[in-house]
Amino acid sequence: MTIVMNGKETSIEKEITVKELLEQGYVEMQEYVTVQVNEEIIPRAEYDTYVIKDKDVVECLYYMGGGQN
Repeated sequence: MTIVMNGKETSIEKEITVKELLEQGYVEMQEYVTVQVNEEIIPRAEYDTYVIKDKDVVECLYYMGGGQN
């Protein structure tokens, strides 16, 4: 099946959960990522049950803190 992962078409064998996608190394620094599927942010509590399907658009968002001097 094919998904769009961070703007790139990506082939994966079968439908997988968000957690499996993260564990299989498709994402760096998985503990800091927020996952969005088809423009909907997936709650971290649903990562092990939310299934990525064919043609889904997946974006991994990293929020970086900053500060003022």
